[in-house]
Amino acid sequence: MPIDERRILPLNDAPDGAGHGPVLYWMSREQRVRDNWGLLHARDLAGETRPLVVGFCLAPGFIGATLRQYDFMLRGLREVAASLDLLGIPFALRLGDPGEEIPRLAAEIGAAVVITDFDPLRVKRRWQRDAGRALGADGVRLIEVDGHNVVPARVVSDKQEYAARTIRPKIHRLLPEFLTEFPALRPQQAPPAIPAPDWAAARRSLEVDASVGPLDRSSGEAAAHAALEEFVAERLPRYAAQRNDPNADATSRLSAHFHFGQLAPQRAALSVAASPRTPGDADSRAAYLEELIVRRELSDNFCLHNPDYDSLRGAPEWARAILDAHRNDPRPHVYTPEVFDRGCTHSALWNAAQNQLLETGWMHGYMRMFWAKKILEWSPSPERALETVVALNDRYQLDGRDPNGYVGALWSVAGLHDRPWKRRPVFGTVRYMNEAGCRRKFGVEAYVARWGG
Repeated sequence: MPIDERRILPLNDAPDGAGHGPVLYWMSREQRVRDNWGLLHARDLAGETRPLVVGFCLAPGFIGATLRQYDFMLRGLREVAASLDLLGIPFALRLGDPGEEIPRLAAEIGAAVVITDFDPLRVKRRWQRDAGRALGADGVRLIEVDGHNVVPARVVSDKQEYAARTIRPKIHRLLPEFLTEFPALRPQQAPPAIPAPDWAAARRSLEVDASVGPLDRSSGEAAAHAALEEFVAERLPRYAAQRNDPNADATSRLSAHFHFGQLAPQRAALSVAASPRTPGDADSRAAYLEELIVRRELSDNFCLHNPDYDSLRGAPEWARAILDAHRNDPRPHVYTPEVFDRGCTHSALWNAAQNQLLETGWMHGYMRMFWAKKILEWSPSPERALETVVALNDRYQLDGRDPNGYVGALWSVAGLHDRPWKRRPVFGTVRYMNEAGCRRKFGVEAYVARWGG
């Protein structure tokens, strides 16, 4: 079954390559075999007469990622390679700059067309531009497929949306057309000979901070599907009532699997929508699908249409103005990025949230908001605060360097997708959070006891 053509966008002007040479699927954001629209489209183009090769290029460094994130990704990619091998589809691993290495791989195998994943981040789009130019010079078409969003980002809106309330009706109107079941990936009968990946060489090629080491957490497509099944069966019924309680363990914990493309958000949406109906759980399904689809796709929309997604320049004008008006307000405490990194502030609750991040590569969403807003309150400027939030998030979170993370940082520090609130020192009219509010929401002492403050 061919995929919806609205997911597809040519990235250069080369001929379409129909009927000529192998098909190369440049795997990037979607690191999985099942439920992958880009891979399915590449397999459909290959048909029964053209070879299909999957290629992945490992950049030696990526936006502050550490060994923690690279280890998680590489373990998942090894599973991808093994699963593809069972289907007769070779997996080629290259090392270096993807904008250079993917065209080189395409030339080596004589590819006539290259399929790749949609990604709104600047560095990924630069890689695609570089690769598209080089491939185009060789007459090879580069095609993007949005396999990440349920409703493709370029389809739902052609502009930066103001808030969830403006993008929600656009997504809901198109959702019945796109929230469909995935076809199965067909095996390949005559795979071309491609050297097996050298995983040891891949790890040696990394130029990353190894002091933030690997986590004892399962990675890969099988682990992602198991985590989804566990969430739907055990925690989804409690999601609406308890998702904002950091002690309740009511969230999905799927963000890292989504970030590395080990699980399709569309698969999660289908599983949640099809979950057994029990009394009172309709609110949980609705609440989770709002976060999974509307909020997640709002983040992709923002990063696609605003290249300043990790800077105060990307914040709404009203928030920039009010933060500037309050930039000289006295701060109750002022900490350096290093003190924040070590979790050595005066606040036991904030330190506990940072400890959770350091130890697990994850922080509960409610605490993530409190954590970021306190960094604004305790930093010498809003610019320094945002830099610290982004740097710590990208250094320690498994799901760092992601549109959701950048949007969450700007929401917390500079009112993105929010509205003005009561005026306060430092924050101006940016939404305020404090420990007293946390105490009304959940058991702060239990959280601090669990993570140490």
